[in-house]
Amino acid sequence: MSSATLWWVMFGVTVGLELVTGTFVLLMLASGMAVAALLAQAGVSFSMQMLAAAVVDGIAVLGWYVIRRSRPQPPTAQANRDVNMDIGEIVQVDNWQANKTTMVKYRGSQWTTVSVPGEALQTGEHRIVEIVGNRLIVQKI
Repeated sequence: MSSATLWWVMFGVTVGLELVTGTFVLLMLASGMAVAALLAQAGVSFSMQMLAAAVVDGIAVLGWYVIRRSRPQPPTAQANRDVNMDIGEIVQVDNWQANKTTMVKYRGSQWTTVSVPGEALQTGEHRIVEIVGNRLIVQKI
């Protein structure tokens, strides 16, 4: 069996495994195998095929890492509206206590409420930005 055939078989197996597992890293590894297979068909030495596969794989993994790091991180579950329907809702704050908390009526019950860190305590309408345990974290609108 020629080295080109071996590279193409490994490429096919890797793509098949990626389809089964959904691991994107396997597609990046398969791209290196495809480059090595093309080089093998062109008659390049086996050591150069291995080097090319390693370089392509390294560049693909590094590129994907940079892309992932540049995207904004999703909010935590406590602050994610997709997880908690209360995020983004409006509550009315009438007064603040000395310990920087207040009680607000929301969804038919009293909730202990605190302001986001670093924000001045003001009365009026506030938006729920996070729920930690049984406390609403709110921000002035």
